[in-house]
Amino acid sequence: MGVYFFYGDEEYLIDKELEKYRAKLDKNFSEMNYSVYEKLDYADLISVLRTQPMMFGKMMIVINCAKLLQSDDKKRQSLLSASLDDNQLNEISMALEDNSDMLDIFFVEKYSKDDKKKAPDSRRKIFKILSKYNTQSFPSIPTYKTAELISWISKIAKDKKLKVNQDAAEALIASKGNSLRDYDTELEKLCLFAYPENIVTKQMVLEACSSNEDLFNLTDYIMENKFGEALVELRKLYEVKYPLEILSPLQTLLKQWIFMKLNQKTMSYKEIGLKLGNMHEFRVQKTLEKMKKVKVKTLVDLKRRITQAEYKIKTGQSLSPEEELENAIIG
Repeated sequence: MGVYFFYGDEEYLIDKELEKYRAKLDKNFSEMNYSVYEKLDYADLISVLRTQPMMFGKMMIVINCAKLLQSDDKKRQSLLSASLDDNQLNEISMALEDNSDMLDIFFVEKYSKDDKKKAPDSRRKIFKILSKYNTQSFPSIPTYKTAELISWISKIAKDKKLKVNQDAAEALIASKGNSLRDYDTELEKLCLFAYPENIVTKQMVLEACSSNEDLFNLTDYIMENKFGEALVELRKLYEVKYPLEILSPLQTLLKQWIFMKLNQKTMSYKEIGLKLGNMHEFRVQKTLEKMKKVKVKTLVDLKRRITQAEYKIKTGQSLSPEEELENAIIG
């Protein structure tokens, strides 16, 4: 029966598994036969579950459990934590039992690595209903399981026709922790560094990836008004980067963040991600959560100061580019 239940905090693996099933759809009708549902009330959910396949091959429906069943006050609650009565549960169960062989339904529950409390409760009736079908858990790999992480890095690299040296893989883990999606993103960038031998070295990782992690630390501290810590991170960057090399990605980040903040109430995470060059919606969501207390004006003012500092450095008006950048950040 084509009912599946995927859940876990390693959303990268969930997305990859969904991609495998989507690739099996008839390519001539793949857009018509593929749908993703997020904002549904109970009645709409039942309607979706009873969808009749069209005459163009198998259909695939993905239901994001975490964003279903909107309440009257527009706050979203997870399907797996909603208060469903026995009649509603029976209706869901019957709809799944009657599912057509030409329709694959995927229930997906993703939750943050930082908040394991949001994991679905296996004691709930709705969990037990869904887990009767093709159920798979996708937990993140602990950072101490280095061998397993290296194995995944090698696998992701192989898909990009790359080979990653052992010390390069360890450097990538030191830079990006246990984020498989970050490995994918960084290895995509490293394709250019590694060409034409297509072998990724530790030096390449240090040059292309590690300093970016310091940059994210730097911006985190800036937003929290922790200028002492921000200057420490900034001076770490000076060891491997000239100030202008720091300014360029910092400008890009600020531009992205301002766009996110300005459009978060009118656009979905996916729509924002597409406008920002196919940034993954999960990354958009996590970034906005981190910036929840940051005002747009704060970001705009910082970008203006950074732009002025960049102009002075490029035109030779600044005697000390390092001090110019530090003063712009401190404000």
